[in-house]
Amino acid sequence: MEQIKTFLLLGSLSVLFVFIGGYLGGEGGMLIALLIAGGMNFYAYYFSDTMILKHYNAQEVDPRDAPMLYRVVERLVERANMPMPKVYIIHDHIPNAFATGRNPEHSAVAITTGLLELLHEEEIEGVMAHELSHVHHRDILIATVAATIAGAVAFIANMLQFGAMFGRNNRNGNPLLMLAMAILLPIAASVIQMSISRSREFMADEGAARLSGHPEWLQSALLKLSNYNSRGEVQGATPENAHMFIVSPFDGKNLSFANLFRTHPTTEQRIERLEMLKKELGTYEEKHKLYDRHYV
Repeated sequence: MEQIKTFLLLGSLSVLFVFIGGYLGGEGGMLIALLIAGGMNFYAYYFSDTMILKHYNAQEVDPRDAPMLYRVVERLVERANMPMPKVYIIHDHIPNAFATGRNPEHSAVAITTGLLELLHEEEIEGVMAHELSHVHHRDILIATVAATIAGAVAFIANMLQFGAMFGRNNRNGNPLLMLAMAILLPIAASVIQMSISRSREFMADEGAARLSGHPEWLQSALLKLSNYNSRGEVQGATPENAHMFIVSPFDGKNLSFANLFRTHPTTEQRIERLEMLKKELGTYEEKHKLYDRHYV
């Protein structure tokens, strides 16, 4: 269900983008806008992971540098039958983590020193299972496409705004409508982008619960991370990359229209869904125990 919702939302964002391009310049405007978005997507697809890791001054580690963390990641990728991602540590006291990379073969997981200090090994495993689930589902690629299209929408909306301000006529000849579109369409694009991000977070939580077999580990980690992140934010965090983190680095900010522009579901919503998974996984395990006792 979440997969279908994500593709519908991405489709809506794409239609919105094409609509603006067509309104602004007809077929020619659509073509120019698509070429710009294509170039942005190409760069983001191949270099977004390098950019984001450099932005946070992440340092790659090996089993000697971070034995416990490396052991946790190795255990999970073996269980999931995935390639081993590169492992990075960010020297920041605020606990958080994210995954990046265009596919499982070119991926990385990054974790702050604050998270390593705050959580127990089992909770860290829940967090890493969540990030590896993002990698497995190629969520970073989907989020990058959504962010790129939303950025292109904002770019074209700025052109509309200038056109309306200077009274430039387009084929519809309605500067007031152009100004309204310039204001409202970027908001609509942001809402769609945030909805995609929230949808993928639910999927990653479920993937983590099934991969680790212990939803309660992630539940405990989310509670601790959410409480701690309300006091501060990761150094250098920006609204453009907030969706990457396991919990929003801006949860401590009481912004208006917060629910519309949240990049993540609320911690309460996530814990509630994980609670339902605990019952489902518990029932599954009990059935297999009964089966084993009866037939083995």
